[in-house]
Amino acid sequence: MRLFYTLFIHLYTFGIRLAALTGNNKARLWIDGRRQQKEIFSANHTNEQWIWFHVSSLGEFEQGRPLIEHYRSHNPAFKILLTFFSPSGFEVRKNYKEADLVLYLPSDTMCHARRLLKNFNIKFAFFVKYDFWFNYLNTLKKSDIPLYLISGIFRKNQHFFRWYGGWQRRQLKAFTHFFVQNENSSEILKSIGFSNVTITGDTRFDRVVKVASDAKSFPEIEQFIQQKPVYMAGSSWEPDEKFIIGLINARQDLKFIIIPHEIDEERISHLQQSLPYKASLYSERNLPDFNNNRILIINTIGMLSSLYRYATIAHIGNGFGSGIHNTLEAAVYGVPVIFGPQYHKFQEAKDLIECGGGFSFSDETQYSDICNNLLDNETIRKASSEAAKQYVLKNAGATEIITDFIKL
Repeated sequence: MRLFYTLFIHLYTFGIRLAALTGNNKARLWIDGRRQQKEIFSANHTNEQWIWFHVSSLGEFEQGRPLIEHYRSHNPAFKILLTFFSPSGFEVRKNYKEADLVLYLPSDTMCHARRLLKNFNIKFAFFVKYDFWFNYLNTLKKSDIPLYLISGIFRKNQHFFRWYGGWQRRQLKAFTHFFVQNENSSEILKSIGFSNVTITGDTRFDRVVKVASDAKSFPEIEQFIQQKPVYMAGSSWEPDEKFIIGLINARQDLKFIIIPHEIDEERISHLQQSLPYKASLYSERNLPDFNNNRILIINTIGMLSSLYRYATIAHIGNGFGSGIHNTLEAAVYGVPVIFGPQYHKFQEAKDLIECGGGFSFSDETQYSDICNNLLDNETIRKASSEAAKQYVLKNAGATEIITDFIKL
């Protein structure tokens, strides 16, 4: 079975190469990034002891980040290796200063896995959430390196729990311990014979609490807002913006801050053209008419988690796509969050709806009703704000549970 799995990995890599040749930018970054880092992986790094963190993309990085920064501050004798699978995560965090090396994970072959462990003196490894690469898992297990899954999520429809998933289930034996987000994940693992499970919750709660406590202020944003209520769209996609355009026309009393998921020149230009009124760009904040518009487009990265502090309502993007982005970054400030219908894979979104801190919409009528109720009814808005904030604060603490368990 491992032979077939490795063959699939080679075919998958070949498919990405073809996509890169046909102009797919993410595929090109995936291929070029790994090619450029071959010398780093081939060099000998065994003079230092390493803790390895692997994440899929940016969201998983935020889950691993509290642990990375804990071990960085408490265990300076260890070097930190951080690997990404996706360009969308690596390109944003490739200069992350708390890790000694930030790299792409080479494709999951036995050759690459053996080379990694040969050239890095890895003492502990952490994989985040659900990015399982079976040849790396197997090599870590054979090398007796402790491997931990953090903020894990398991569902019955995953291949591990299907009738044909016996080989995949056996690969999970590589993990020394599973730190999972909820009771359901724990019970599913226990149903297939794993008792090395601890329910911790999601480490992202710890991360957003810390970010909120250290949140940056932006005087130029405050001047733009002019003490008016703010509708903020975080990581927005075009389907989200179609709803927002209607609200821009209907609510002249609001300021709108839109932070698109992609900020390349073509995307920003298209967004500007689709809006009913002229929008200011954050990159042009020094222009004299910057504060005169009702709409501001943030066309730089790294600001979103701090900007939510200025929101009256936060619209979390991609609810009409593959799934919503991070709701907790806004909720921690006591901001009601709204999003499209594709939220069911995200426990925190379901919890926020249940406690009254979050709202989902599928059509224009639902959207308008939710926005107008939150904007015009102070009692509803305050209750929703408090519910969102308390939900985040009550669920913080996963990092401490994990670090108390793993004594490095």
